[in-house]
Amino acid sequence: MDTTCRRWLGSLFTMLIIGALATMHVVKAAPPRFARVTSDGMVTLPQDTGAHPDFRTEWWYATGWLTTLEGKPLGFQITFFRSATEHDRANPSAFAPTQLIIAHAALSDPEVGKLLHDQKSARAGFGLAYAKVGNTDVALDNWRLVRNPDGHYDVSVEARDFTLKFALTPTQMPLLQGEHGYSRKGPLPAQASYYYSEPQLRVSGTVTRAGREQPVTGTAWLDHEWSTSVLAKDASGWDWLGANLDDGGALMGFQIRSRDGAKVWAHAVLRDADGKVTQFNQDQVSFSPQRNWRSPRTGASYPVQSMLRTGSLEWLLNPLQDDQELDSRQSTGSVYWEGGVTVSRAGKRAGRGYFELTGYVKPLKF
Repeated sequence: MDTTCRRWLGSLFTMLIIGALATMHVVKAAPPRFARVTSDGMVTLPQDTGAHPDFRTEWWYATGWLTTLEGKPLGFQITFFRSATEHDRANPSAFAPTQLIIAHAALSDPEVGKLLHDQKSARAGFGLAYAKVGNTDVALDNWRLVRNPDGHYDVSVEARDFTLKFALTPTQMPLLQGEHGYSRKGPLPAQASYYYSEPQLRVSGTVTRAGREQPVTGTAWLDHEWSTSVLAKDASGWDWLGANLDDGGALMGFQIRSRDGAKVWAHAVLRDADGKVTQFNQDQVSFSPQRNWRSPRTGASYPVQSMLRTGSLEWLLNPLQDDQELDSRQSTGSVYWEGGVTVSRAGKRAGRGYFELTGYVKPLKF
């Protein structure tokens, strides 16, 4: 990575944390440099599967559970970020760092006992790093996520310790989060993103480690989110869940936490097997720690086993393995816990998903 790109990454790391929303640049008596998320906007598919370069921050995020031929479970995460910088977009130089592309990949294997992960970052350009508009097509060197005309995604990631090559095939309609894709993240209407999910993606492909290629199958969840606005000033991090339920349903829930651990904002949505969608407001959603795990590397204590409450429903989240901490300080400047969890209700397994915990090493800065 060259010096110019490092300088931009250093100034932007606080707004590129997984799942974080960007800091909006405001100039007195001047229009905003970046597009705003508004309550009268809405997500329109499939064109909104592509990039939105006028917004400051955007990510495509795929997670899922895999099964090997031997029946062993694995978890995976692949995330591509796009970030617009303050650099003058009118600059004709191909070297102008107007957009940054960052990517994370992780593999969770209980037999290894800790998360295998890798990260990349670069300025967009020269056909080596890009996020195209109109249709999902993002790439960083030999890492790529592309949506095909029939709606399925091809994923290719050659990471340091593993290679992932998947096809992610939709089995149901996308789920627009919030109000037609307008998703509040705080008490102010401007604290929001445009956000949709694709649950219950069917996975087929291979995982390669130490020269051994293994066929895998499984189920994945894909999120696509873009924004310019900030979270509440006192927000320190969040807990988020995306889960594919065994009966074909889908569950998403998140809670924004303040520096003292109190709930700043929360929301959840449940789409049942028949397609009925139930929204839960912040008073109906909470995450309650049941068991913590302390990282031997950072000393952070994460509530890796938690109870998510959505109205009268309780969902117990249990980790695939405790150590699923990802250190991305070389790219986004953050350390977070993100990993596979099983979801249970009334003592019976209800599904599997991914659980994200941020702001536990230190409060996020926005």
